[in-house]
Amino acid sequence: MTAVRRDSSRDAEAPPASQADSRAPVGDPEPRDWVSALGGTGPEQSTALRELHALMIRAAGHQVWRMRAALPDPSPGAVDVIVNQAADEAMTALLGKLHTFQGRSRFTTWAFKFAILQAATEVRRLQWQHREVELRDVELRPSPAHEGPELSAEGIDLAGAVARAMSRVLTPYQRRIAVALLVDGVPIDVLAERLGSSRGALYKTLHEVRTRLRAELVATGYLPVSQAGPARLPQASPISPTDHEVSPTSSAGTR
Repeated sequence: MTAVRRDSSRDAEAPPASQADSRAPVGDPEPRDWVSALGGTGPEQSTALRELHALMIRAAGHQVWRMRAALPDPSPGAVDVIVNQAADEAMTALLGKLHTFQGRSRFTTWAFKFAILQAATEVRRLQWQHREVELRDVELRPSPAHEGPELSAEGIDLAGAVARAMSRVLTPYQRRIAVALLVDGVPIDVLAERLGSSRGALYKTLHEVRTRLRAELVATGYLPVSQAGPARLPQASPISPTDHEVSPTSSAGTR
């Protein structure tokens, strides 16, 4: 497939035109039936594949450039490698799901989503490549006092309620998944990969975590009965992961 080329003399702070102009498939008149062209044979399919890959390169390039500060190596050459890899993987994923396209949006818009999501995934993987992911439990620690005594007391009280709720209504595995995703900020695709699981399985676990926590916090008076949204851990979290004896393995379950 066609690789992205970049002039080595270009200022590294300025994104290539193919990346800077790829926010959306603006101006594309959608001239063909993409599904038929891609699913066919002969020159029409070859042309459609080539144009689709170019579109994937544009979308992935824009996303990687936006996230380049998170990369261990943000140099133009390293960015190009990630862009091409993401575009190739996104294109493979799209072609595998070509039959699911229902025409609710433009095909090019649908295709952009594959490339953008895959590019973000590639960047997060590299960001966490040499970082250890530990599945840890929670403990309560003193809340920062800079918010003032009243807010600090409220924060400690709410954090304590969340920690107690987690101990009462979540399994040890659910607690550690919640800490990894909601406290440590581990990207869900990275954790899924480390655990040999899937994003879907982890989303299911996280949904169950939030459902149980919400019910418990409502029952204990920390959330109103009418609260519709999922319970969330405090942002200025006095909850700290401390259980270091559990490390992620493929048998541990989902991320």
